[in-house]
Amino acid sequence: MRIGYGIDFHQLVAGRDLMIGGIYIPHHKGALGHSDADVLLHAICDALLGAACLGDIGVHFPDTSEDFKNIDSKILLQKTHSLITQEGYTIVNIDASLCLEAPKIKPYIPAMQAAIAGILGIGIRDISIKATTTEKMGFVGREEGLVAHAVCLLDR
Repeated sequence: MRIGYGIDFHQLVAGRDLMIGGIYIPHHKGALGHSDADVLLHAICDALLGAACLGDIGVHFPDTSEDFKNIDSKILLQKTHSLITQEGYTIVNIDASLCLEAPKIKPYIPAMQAAIAGILGIGIRDISIKATTTEKMGFVGREEGLVAHAVCLLDR
């Protein structure tokens, strides 16, 4: 069994869609990035890749490549899943936390779990997603950005 940890950060800006956990979330700001900037899926990809000792998301899907410009991060998660399964790993569970001041995430968690479970072929109850604020402190508290942390357990 292998444990992996991932973390990702993105700026929040006007004029971009907010994609988190593979779903669109209505908000006046969205995440800025080379891809669709889905902070949660990126953290999960890094956790999975790290647990399998396969580097990180930047190694496999560099932001310098036009192939990944504006790509749907669900595709990156699918490709990551293929990489770890080729190494003989299966996912036991994923536990993730989002840090953002707004919008409130709780109503969207079931849809995120369903999207991620569908991509990874695991049960919804094998994916935990939580959210917190930073009590208005720092760049997250000023709504300048958001952060996601994820851990996973893989079995071979």
